[in-house]
Amino acid sequence: MRRLKRRKAAAITDINITPFTDVALVLLIVFMIVMPMLNQPSIEVNLPTVETTNVTQVTNVEVLIDRHGRVHIGGRNVHDNYVEETIRGLIAANPDGPVIIKGDGQASYDSVIRVVNKAKRAGASRFALAVELDR
Repeated sequence: MRRLKRRKAAAITDINITPFTDVALVLLIVFMIVMPMLNQPSIEVNLPTVETTNVTQVTNVEVLIDRHGRVHIGGRNVHDNYVEETIRGLIAANPDGPVIIKGDGQASYDSVIRVVNKAKRAGASRFALAVELDR
């Protein structure tokens, strides 16, 4: 007769970390949701109210330069000889307004610099170059 050998149950030597990983990920998600809420100011302040006053509207002086180097101010084409005078008149009417130069991407660098120099001679002290953002 053969003797049947009994097998011993093998002892488990490795640790199952799956439940620990699940708990850690749930805690991480909870902290990611809660942390932005903790940055909110907790002190409420009632700001005083004031009567509205007449606020002067600051308008910009917009100078457009097309791809051929032609200058347009106020929607009309302005000859190079009259650019400085036209900008001077617009700046006199609104000295705090910046001069915004909108140059076409195909316009020469020289034509943009010429307009900037003419605006400086006209008395402009604040400039901005308009660009489009890539999306």
